[in-house]
Amino acid sequence: MMIIKLIKFLNTCLALSVKYCDLVKFFKIRGNPNSTGSSSLFAVKMDYLKSVVPSQLVSERGSNLVIINPGSANVRIGLAKQDTPFNVPHCIARHTTKTGKSNQMISTQVTTTSQQQVDRERAFNTTASLLKIPYLDESSSFGSRKTVARIDGYHQPSTNTKKDTAFPWTNVFEDENEARAAPDVTDSGESKRKYRNMIFGEEAMRISPKEPYTIHRPIRRGHFNVSPQYSAQQVCEDLVAIWDWVLLDKLEIAHSERNKYSAVLVVPGTFDSREIKELLTIVLRDLCFSSAVVHQEGLSTIFGNGLSTACIVNMGAQTSTVVCIEDGVSLPNTEKILPFGGDDICRCLLWIQRHYQNWPQLRTDVLAKPIDMLMLNRLKESYCEIREGEVETAATVYSYEDGMPAVAHKTNLTSLNVPPMGLFYPNLLVPELFPQPPRTWFQDHENMLEETWNMDFGGGGGNMGLPVWDSFAVSPLNPKKEEKIGLAEAITSSILSAGRIDLQRKLFSSIQLVGGVGLTKGLVSAVEERVLHAIPPTEAIDTVEVLPSRMDPTFVSWKGGAILGILDFGREAWIHRNEWMENGIRVGSAKKYRDSYYIQAQAFCFINS
Repeated sequence: MMIIKLIKFLNTCLALSVKYCDLVKFFKIRGNPNSTGSSSLFAVKMDYLKSVVPSQLVSERGSNLVIINPGSANVRIGLAKQDTPFNVPHCIARHTTKTGKSNQMISTQVTTTSQQQVDRERAFNTTASLLKIPYLDESSSFGSRKTVARIDGYHQPSTNTKKDTAFPWTNVFEDENEARAAPDVTDSGESKRKYRNMIFGEEAMRISPKEPYTIHRPIRRGHFNVSPQYSAQQVCEDLVAIWDWVLLDKLEIAHSERNKYSAVLVVPGTFDSREIKELLTIVLRDLCFSSAVVHQEGLSTIFGNGLSTACIVNMGAQTSTVVCIEDGVSLPNTEKILPFGGDDICRCLLWIQRHYQNWPQLRTDVLAKPIDMLMLNRLKESYCEIREGEVETAATVYSYEDGMPAVAHKTNLTSLNVPPMGLFYPNLLVPELFPQPPRTWFQDHENMLEETWNMDFGGGGGNMGLPVWDSFAVSPLNPKKEEKIGLAEAITSSILSAGRIDLQRKLFSSIQLVGGVGLTKGLVSAVEERVLHAIPPTEAIDTVEVLPSRMDPTFVSWKGGAILGILDFGREAWIHRNEWMENGIRVGSAKKYRDSYYIQAQAFCFINS
């Protein structure tokens, strides 16, 4: 009866279901019942889960538990009791008094080499041929087909009411009531309007280029956006400012109340040890939460969709990751990191329209003017899909120039099924290039990775001549390198790395597509077909299935973090603020830091020396 209550709780309160046996497996992993003294704790934990009233679970943990899932383009933050979090663009605009160009983006540029251009043209021709897109001089089926805003297993809300509306410029001045309370009076005695010191989220992306602001994006391509122009300290300060604003403005949690709340950090698989440590410091020291725990996105995702074993394919705005989970444990050798995502599909959409000369003569620049990226992202979400034949539509695009009102331009968008195919043919997606971070960022005197941080590499320096990202805060046993392969090859390689044939078959039939790109129409069947074709004929695999998501794929990882936070009563992995502030991470101390990847469910583990 109590088990039924627990299942009912997950269905009614969290709109999900998790099998009781899966919870038992999870808590066995977390509680380590085989260790001395842990069996009794595990038994108490299970007895409590059998007897607890569902509403009591939410009351005890859900109301005072904040789930934070940071990404490159957006951060998702909300209370565990919420159905969905606040999804906020992960950027901040700071007022500047420096002369020169305004509204500068930090550390951002696009450089397309001649070879990349040739490769992109070839990939486009290949993709167009596979999709049976007619040549320009052939008759078009324009306007003859309607798109359906849905994905297998999850219905996407219609965006028709907004897709043809313009984004307004942000008002960069302080509220008039605030200005009257503390007016800035000039020599002539006239009141002068004050600029807002900091602007966050989508408002920051809608600031006119003429305004005196610098836009900062603290996370890029799954890593801290550290560069010679953007210091690690500034990155952390910006993260603190953005998250604090969400907590105050959206969740209405005042600074004086933070000690009553705990935080769950759901971190992407791309994050390295140094970055995870900094996030914990931000949450515990700067944001003043009483305690915190770290979970990986992959593990959180399977609990978000009520599974225990699956191949998790997380497609974000700027990176995509693939990792296999077996019985609540991630398999380290199956992780794949791909350097592309939804933002790249948006830029590919723009490139194709210009390729066909369908885009009006506008100064559309998604890097210099973030408001253009907002427009392209809306077009992508509204019209792009994967299916054969020509996919085209009439649409309204806008030009945004120096604070002037947006000007509408009617145009015909064509080949709308090609951009999302860049997931399978990554040469279609030409990434931005960023300055490499300064060396000082990687010289950590605290030896975060214990013995592995200062390992003797046999002379020649710690990097051995490799690019800095290849050795960025990573144990030699746990490289987090990007791979220049398509999504189907990445999924196939990841699952085949799992080992046992029975596990491989289960994983090929349990693929999960999550992240914002997971909403792409037609993606499910495209993944199934291409993964099946990518499996070598020597492998005894004949079935590939993508499981439907039970909620918006954008928020599955966040919801999984909420479930784990509510149900984790043993809290062996939780770190308390005073403990972190007093001890931190020190080699030789009573508590040591271990790499997150090898303890699967948590990113930090404190053990007795």
